[in-house]
Formats: sequence, C-alpha cells, structure tokens
Amino acid sequence: MNKFLTLLLLLTTLFAKVTLAQTNISFKTYGHDDEVIYGMSGVSSFYFRMDPLVDMNRSKLVLYFEPSQALIKNLSYINILLADKPVFSGRMTQDSIQRLVIPLNSSYLTDNKQFLKVQVKTLLTITDNKCKDLDNPAMWIKVKGYSFLSLVKSSKNVYNDVNISNSFESKTAIVYPTNPSLNDLKAVAWAYNKIKRSLAVSDLHVYSYDKVPDTIRNYVMVGTMDQLPADKKSLITVTPQGGQGLMYLYKSNVTDSSAYRPRFVSSISAARQAFSSNEILFITGADDDGYNKAITALGNYNILNSSFGNYLVVNTASNDNIKNLNQQRTKLTFRDVGGVSNFMSGIGSLRSTYTFKNSDFSFTPKEVEIRFIGTYSGMSPADRGYFNIYLNGMLINSQKLNETGKLNTSVVVNRYQHRKYNSLTAEFRFYPSTGNCMNSFLNFFGEIDVDKSYLESRNPFVNNTLSFYQYPEAFNEGPSQIVISKNYAKYAAGAVGEVIYELNNNLNSNNFPDFKYSDEVQDGDLKKYNIVALLAKDDPLMDKFPDAPIKFNHAFRLYNNEDNKLVYALSDSVSNGLAQIFYGRGSNNAILVLTATGQNLDGAFLSASKAITEQLSTLNSNVCVADLNDNKYLFNVDKATDNIEYTDAKSGLARFWESYNLYVLLGILVLILLAFLYVRSKVQRSQDIIGE
Repeated sequence: MNKFLTLLLLLTTLFAKVTLAQTNISFKTYGHDDEVIYGMSGVSSFYFRMDPLVDMNRSKLVLYFEPSQALIKNLSYINILLADKPVFSGRMTQDSIQRLVIPLNSSYLTDNKQFLKVQVKTLLTITDNKCKDLDNPAMWIKVKGYSFLSLVKSSKNVYNDVNISNSFESKTAIVYPTNPSLNDLKAVAWAYNKIKRSLAVSDLHVYSYDKVPDTIRNYVMVGTMDQLPADKKSLITVTPQGGQGLMYLYKSNVTDSSAYRPRFVSSISAARQAFSSNEILFITGADDDGYNKAITALGNYNILNSSFGNYLVVNTASNDNIKNLNQQRTKLTFRDVGGVSNFMSGIGSLRSTYTFKNSDFSFTPKEVEIRFIGTYSGMSPADRGYFNIYLNGMLINSQKLNETGKLNTSVVVNRYQHRKYNSLTAEFRFYPSTGNCMNSFLNFFGEIDVDKSYLESRNPFVNNTLSFYQYPEAFNEGPSQIVISKNYAKYAAGAVGEVIYELNNNLNSNNFPDFKYSDEVQDGDLKKYNIVALLAKDDPLMDKFPDAPIKFNHAFRLYNNEDNKLVYALSDSVSNGLAQIFYGRGSNNAILVLTATGQNLDGAFLSASKAITEQLSTLNSNVCVADLNDNKYLFNVDKATDNIEYTDAKSGLARFWESYNLYVLLGILVLILLAFLYVRSKVQRSQDIIGE
C-alpha cells in the first residue's frame, strides 16, 4: 500500500510539473495594447514570434474581449482564426468582459515555424437592420491587452532547433571585455544592431565582463579567444586557427527551477528568456584578424540567416555587394516598406495601414508624393463610395469612387505633415443604396496594389544647419567614421550600439563605419567622412569642430531668445548626455558629437543616443541634453545669437559680481542709509546747540 501511495504521489508531482511548466505572455508585452475592432464586420491580426523551444501542442491562447454595450449579443458573432484557419465561432454572451480559451498546435505556425498569426473577426448587430447599422459608431469590440499566450516549454530535446540563425531573438544582453578595444566596440555595435533589428526591443543591455548580473543567462559574448574568461572559454569546443573568426553557440539543458511555476512575464526581455537557459553566442577569433572577420560576418545578414549550425568558422567575410534597393532610394513601393496584399470586402470602413520612415529614403524629403493604385468593385448609380487617405491619424485626401473600379490617386505632403516615423492608412468606405442594402451586403471589395503603389521623395530638405529631424539619413551619403575618446571607450559600448542600429534602421542597411580613437583622427578625416564622435568633455578633438553649436568643454547656460530667461544650465552633479549635430568643413558631411557628464557616463551616453532618435518635434533642434530619468531638452542654437553663455570663460571678478551683485548692491544701499542717518543726526545736534 505504501509503495502504491508513493508511486501515486510521484506521478502527481510529475503531472503538476508538466501542467505548471508554463509561461504566460500578455498581448501587451508583445506590443499589442487594447485593440478596438470597429464596424459591422471588422478584423484585427496579431503576430507573435514563437521560441523554437515552445511545445505548441500543449500551449493555449487565452483571449479576453469587451463588446460594446449597445450590441444585441445573441445576434453578434466573433470568429477566431489561427494561421488563416477558423478555430472558433460563436455568439457573444451577456458578460461585460468575455473569455475564450483556444488550444494551440504546431500546425498553426507559419511555414518557417517562427510566427503564430491570430485573427479576430466580428459580425456585429445593434438594430437587427443592416442598413441602419452600417455607420453606427457604437459597433465595436475591444480585444484586451491582458489577453495572453500560455506557453509550455517542450519536454523533448529540441535544442537542435536552436542555431545561430535564430538564436539572436532570444538574447537580452551583450557582454564585452572590461577594457574594450575598438574591435570589441565594433562587435558590440553589430551584435546590438542584429538583436534590436530582429525584435525592435527597447530593453537590450550591455555589460562588461566584470559586471554581468547573475540573472543574465542568455547573451552574446564578444572578444578574442585570449580575452574570454577562462570559465566561458572552456565552453567552446571548436578552436579557430590563426586568421580565423568564430561564431559559437553554447547551449545548456540546465533550466531555472522557477520555470515549473506558472508565471506572467512583464517585459520583452523576460518573454525572450522564458524558455532559454544558459545559452551564450560567442563572437570571437583566434587573433585580431580573425576577430575582425567574425565581426564583418555579423554585419552580413546573408551569412547570419543561413547559419543553421551551432558554430561558424569564418575564413573570409565581406559586406560588399549586399545592397538590394536603388542606391538613391527616392522611390519606394509599398511592398518595400513592408506592405502586403490585402483583399478587403464588406460594407463600411475597410482599411490597410503602412508605415515608413524618413530614413528609408536616401535624404530627408521636403515633400513626399503618395501614390495609390488598386482596384475595387464598381459603384452602382445610387451607391456611395469613397477612398480616404490618412497620414499619422489625419485625413489628407478623399476621393469619390465611381463605376470604373480603377483606383489611381496621389497626394503630396510637405515636411510639416510627415514626421520621422509615419503611419499611412488607406480606407475604402462603401455604403450601398438603401433599397439594395440587404442584397449587396458583401458585394463590395477593394485591394491596394502594393507593387505599383509607391512613395516618392521630392526636393531634399536642405537647411543652413543640420537638425535631429535629419538624423540618421544625413549620414546615408558618403563614408562614415565612429570616433571615440580612448579613456571613455569603456563607457561607450551601449551608445555605439544604438548609433549603429539607427544608422542601419532603414530599408538598405549598409552603413559600415570605420572605428577610430580620437587621437588618431586626421584633419582630412573631418572633411572627408561623416563623423559620429563619442568624446570626453576635455578631448582635444572638440577644438577641431569650430562649427559646433556649443563648446561642450566649457560650462554653459542657455537663455530664451524672447525674454532672456535662463532655460538650462549645465551641471556635473547630474549625469547628462549631450548631443549636437552640425555640418562639417567638407562637402556637406554630417557631424554628430555625443559627450557625457556626471558619475554614470555610460548611462548618460546611452540616454543621449536614444533621445535624438525618438519622434520628437526636432525640425530645427540641433542640441539635445538627456539625463538618466528620461528627461530630454531640445534646443536650436545658432552661433550668431546670444542665447548661450559660457560661465567658465568669465574672470573671477565677473563671476563674483554675477553671483553676489544683489548682496553687494544691498550692502551699498545699507551703507548709504547709515551714512544719511549719521549726517542727519549730526545736523540735528548742531541745530539743537544753536537753539540753546
């Protein structure tokens, strides 16, 4: 009997571990907040990247949605499709928040086994009269952001499915030597670029060998073989020979015991770490020459995406001849910017959305022509149909549809209408004639031809001074250099990664700058190259930028031009990152200078490098100050104006007068008053004597 109870207890424990070995990842963590589906018949699609270690056959989708209170619930329907296959259809219940649990399996993954596609389709009713419901704004349901995927780690040995080509998506950190060389910083930068471009994460970290937290278990480690820590070097079973580079993926089956407890993760990092354990991707080489080859391969996606093994020995590597788009990049099709064919049918609002960046073009455009070409079902005489174009949420063009069924329309937007990052929405809006409404409910269709529709940049935005609005595309033309103060190299890794990522965050990512220490830069380099310089405040190279808006090697204060009020004063007591952008002395070569103050120099550098890439009102801003608390200050500084003052350039007497002038004036006033009272008392006494 005791043996039976022991066996039963063991089986129960094992079953509990199997059922509880799950990680819950919310839609919001994946980047999908509350999603509202409008209209009588609407659809929203969600894409989730799946880790190869997930057991899809034991995982599930838990969907929460909130229907409009105005709906007739028993005449309103929701349909769930996975990989374009229907898996659930049903009427809505009377609950204000409704819950669906959908079991998953491996057949729902895309062909490359990397993504799960979830579609939510609706058919809603308010009055039980389709003709009256067509444009009722109360027709909606809201897919809640706390819906989640409950994912189970596979109990099988599926580590064979993890290889160099797909391992970057699970990395949350990059580890580099304590005293990094230029090659180490270059390796960090290209690894940072690859990881961030894979998932566009915001919480990617960099650490030196001596500062890696114990909680980091899945990361990239860079450095030559003789630099790697002994305990990590022992994990590499392949030895590169002289002149060879090496990418080596170490995988361990040791798992965190907390994986057997159901848990919600609250960040992309945690989501990516949920199923991987003790996994390290080494970027190394037998010597500097081999290390450089491995770094070069790291910047070549053709090599990375075809590396299906656990290691790659690099004998030769090149980034030449990998450009796929027109060099000038003045005309981009919708497919170039990620658009896909979307056949839409129904009544009411039918929308497709596309995104593009100014940096997708070879220069900052002053104007952009947006051309839509497509087809739709021709209008009957009494039908109402319109094609609307929205840019960043604003209606910029509307055209009435006709009987031809041919769409060919364009609109030109100026630099005040488009931004650094843009969302473009095309909308077919169709309402059949009242008398024919019931019979033509699904007769209308529309489709945008993503290969013929295009965006064309016109008239480069040229100004006497550069601004952050023109970053990073100002660095697209001509060769570039990354310049670093040698004594600040150990603080620059994260910022260099952010810069390389931004320079290549476009459709033709082929900006491979040279790396140099600041004391190696020649005067000719400052005219020949686009320069991104990460410098110490007192670096002598600062004096070779006479066109810089601000001399960062001096303490300064900025004033408002209109009322001369102080708006910013530099203080070393706070860790600040400072950035300025301007033209060099060459043929319109761009210069970006970053420096940092305070105790946390690496954080200050990183804050400045991130602040200048955000969607800010930076049309004319050329100076940015950012601190570690995400505070950002943008300025437009012209050397010809008097809104900047260098406080450490004044004499000691001038600084004393500036600091204590009110006290001095008050003291003088008191002395004058005392002198007056003294003289008055003497006069009064003399008058009293004469009177006596």
